[in-house]
Amino acid sequence: MKILTFTGRSPSEALKKAKLEIGNDGMLIETREIQKKALGREPLYEIVIGIEEDDIHPTYPKKPTKPLNQQRPIKEESQDVLYDISSAAAQISEIANVRDPLYEYSPQKISPNSYEPKELKEIKSEINKLGDKVKLIQNMFWDEKAPTLQSQIPPEFAEIYRLASQSGMDRDHLDAIMQMTLEHMPSKMKENSSTVKRYFQTLLRKMIPIRRESLPTVGTKKVIMLVGPTGAGKTTSIAKLAARYSYLMQKKYKVGLVVLDTYRIGAVEQLMQYARMMKLGIETVVDPPEFSTALNSLRYCDYILIDTMGSSPYDKGKISKIYECLEANDTEYSIDVVLVMPSSIKYDDLKVTYENFSSLNIDTVMFTKLDETRGFGNIFSLAYETKSPISYFSVGQEVPEDLVCASSDFLVECLLNGFNRSKA
Repeated sequence: MKILTFTGRSPSEALKKAKLEIGNDGMLIETREIQKKALGREPLYEIVIGIEEDDIHPTYPKKPTKPLNQQRPIKEESQDVLYDISSAAAQISEIANVRDPLYEYSPQKISPNSYEPKELKEIKSEINKLGDKVKLIQNMFWDEKAPTLQSQIPPEFAEIYRLASQSGMDRDHLDAIMQMTLEHMPSKMKENSSTVKRYFQTLLRKMIPIRRESLPTVGTKKVIMLVGPTGAGKTTSIAKLAARYSYLMQKKYKVGLVVLDTYRIGAVEQLMQYARMMKLGIETVVDPPEFSTALNSLRYCDYILIDTMGSSPYDKGKISKIYECLEANDTEYSIDVVLVMPSSIKYDDLKVTYENFSSLNIDTVMFTKLDETRGFGNIFSLAYETKSPISYFSVGQEVPEDLVCASSDFLVECLLNGFNRSKA
């Protein structure tokens, strides 16, 4: 990269000189005041522009490159470039906050409020051109092993590609969605990274299947079974759902609990304690033939929530035990099977877990521990791959506050901007 300097009585004048000399291909690295305004003396500003050697006009004088013994590794130089970019961005912000600019007005109109400052207008124009160039250079260094697709997309897409890739989204899914965006996005929107991000957010939201919460109608009841791997948070989620249906809805529904997890004494005792606190009916099931009896014992309830034993996705014996209970159901009640998975495991593990529990005929998926991870692309990829709707998110340990109905807006916000509990 070639480093060039230009001076002027204002930053915009120096930018004009740079534009006349090298066109629009340069990147602003630094702006500084080298001579303050004084009586009888104009101020003087200097800007530093970086430009690739290949972009310099042939008539522009070239300087010899550094001797080999003075050159530094490219990684160190790239870090300096990133530092300079950050400095440039800060200085651009300072320039944009000009407080006392020179206004141009005609003799007929003398109110400054009727006009945009000439200098500020020129600077805004240059900032708009340079902003995406700064983002592009920053994104050039985001990964030492840059994906091949990155060289095939416009510079304005580099930031959104980096965010989505670092979120844990499956690379094949990301590339397919990016290709779809490139093909269908209006060309006018491709010119600015902000509009690209908004379009990409809208596209992702439409691709996430969500199951809206439905309430039991008069004379019916909802039976919900939570299944999933050990440590996913099924028991705590059962307690959150029970509290939600009992106290947080417009109507206070009657809720009953069924426990299949008799392998873990602690889980049974925990649910027993929740049942006593919320005054809920609770039944335990040891063998599949007892399952229907337990459901019939809670026939006075509007909601029946079933907690199951946690198991490794590879433990087919425990999964089969749950399946046998479902098969033994000879009541009139239809059972919604909800697969509970922690959001903190990578996409490949989520996919294997889903596949091994799919023999239970999964209706919806609930994701827990959203507050314990920084990447949410794995959740998107599973929903995108399986087309299985998401019903709830667990965003913390508090009962019942930290359970929210699933929303594609919230998931995409987490994926691109990070977890924010206030937006749940």
